[in-house]
Amino acid sequence: METVPTATAEDFSSSSSSTSPTAAISRWKYNVSRRYQHLLDKSVPHVLHRWVVCLAVVSIYAVRVYLVQGFYIITYGLGIYLLNLLMGFLSPQIDPEYSDGPTLPTRGSDEFRPFVRRLPEFKFWYCVTRSFCIGFVLTFFSAFDVPVFWPILLFYWLMLFTLTMRRQIMHMIKYRYVPFSLGKQRYDGKRPSSSDATSTED
Repeated sequence: METVPTATAEDFSSSSSSTSPTAAISRWKYNVSRRYQHLLDKSVPHVLHRWVVCLAVVSIYAVRVYLVQGFYIITYGLGIYLLNLLMGFLSPQIDPEYSDGPTLPTRGSDEFRPFVRRLPEFKFWYCVTRSFCIGFVLTFFSAFDVPVFWPILLFYWLMLFTLTMRRQIMHMIKYRYVPFSLGKQRYDGKRPSSSDATSTED
């Protein structure tokens, strides 16, 4: 009768030692991601503070590019990416040009429907801030410092910005909407009657 080999303590120790670094790294990544997501969730209601931080990040990147006098390709790529984000931020979630369902209210008598963006404000802020952080890190690698005549890139970007915003504004005028929700109009009191008005005049 054949005997089945049994695992020794050395075998268990070797297998645990081979899997423990991977498990430790996985746990560390999970804890970091949970902490990161928790901080993002806490920052949602603090709109002003979030955009102040974003402005600080953009300023740091601008100072970095100005000091090194390079990495204009990265800046141009950031400009194109920001233009794409801005179009999503200003566009409705459901384009009335291609939708047969409920459209945006165009008259005061229409039912109030808040403007729902294709790109929410928080995601817009998050993408802008993250893109500039990534761009700042890339400025420390000389491989991304491609020599280019930056006024041409600036001219291309301004022309693209003008054409894109013109098309977006024409879309707003055509379907009569603004990319902001000011809230439903409320009336707290009643209009005074004619008798009340005459009594107050007396």
